[in-house]
Amino acid sequence: MNTDIVAFTNKGIALALRLSEFLRGSVYAPERFARPGVNVLDGSLTDWAGQHFSGALIFVGACGIAVRAIAPHVRNKLVDPAVIVVDEAGKFVIPVLSGHVGGANGLARKIAGFLCAQAVITTATDVNNLPAVDEWAVKHNCAIKNPEAVRHISGALLDGRNVGVAVTCENIPVPFPVTLWLRPKVLVLGAGCNKNTDPAEFERDALDFLADAGVTVKSLRALASIDFKKNEPAMKIFAQKHDISFLTFGAAELQALRGRFTASEEVRRFTGTDNVCERSAVMAAGEGAVLLRSKCVYENVTFALARSNDYDN
Repeated sequence: MNTDIVAFTNKGIALALRLSEFLRGSVYAPERFARPGVNVLDGSLTDWAGQHFSGALIFVGACGIAVRAIAPHVRNKLVDPAVIVVDEAGKFVIPVLSGHVGGANGLARKIAGFLCAQAVITTATDVNNLPAVDEWAVKHNCAIKNPEAVRHISGALLDGRNVGVAVTCENIPVPFPVTLWLRPKVLVLGAGCNKNTDPAEFERDALDFLADAGVTVKSLRALASIDFKKNEPAMKIFAQKHDISFLTFGAAELQALRGRFTASEEVRRFTGTDNVCERSAVMAAGEGAVLLRSKCVYENVTFALARSNDYDN
């Protein structure tokens, strides 16, 4: 996670430089404070916040400055980055945005420990020493399918009521009256396709394949294929849309993978390996991976599905 730190006084910049060494971040300040290790803050602070609104942002100064700067860029708790305010005396560390999913609470505690400061945590579950389900999801690499349920689950925990959380990559019947669905990102979709396959066709066929396998796209951690497909538009668009890695492997590397795969001499002649989708799925899923579903052929695409060995649900 990138960390960008901004400060507005000489005292604040000195603290920001200490933090940048600790967090390996970048420091920004108005031009009049330019010095080695400090980047010039061009344009407005709001524009700067928008340009860096992907990694963690740390404001050394007043909370109001940070709130006004980030206000136009705030979207929702699943995508907003951690935003933290540290007073220039280094006494208080305040997470102001994305405490759980974005990791602001944890980062604030880390900074407070470094500065011997007080982390000011205000999220209700934390102050009541209760688990935060959205933070747990991030820590265990789970996607949240229905974030609107997080508020209900947290409220039930605070009221001492039972809650319903389903941690599974499978499409199963709803188990509780209100269920928070957490999808472990443990699946790899292996694919091969004809050149310039229509991206909409690839998407449609992929979702059909996953539905038929009884799993959700939310549990995908990667799309995998052979290396000469690394620039295939349909594959790149699918991976980008679903925010997953797109991994490719050489033909010799795939062919050397040990295991039982659906072999095709025609595929071998064309690609150099007897199977692309199954082998690439297992290769990307890592040592001990399980091939959940073997080669499935559509008009222009083939798919296979593998599960990594860190699946424990």
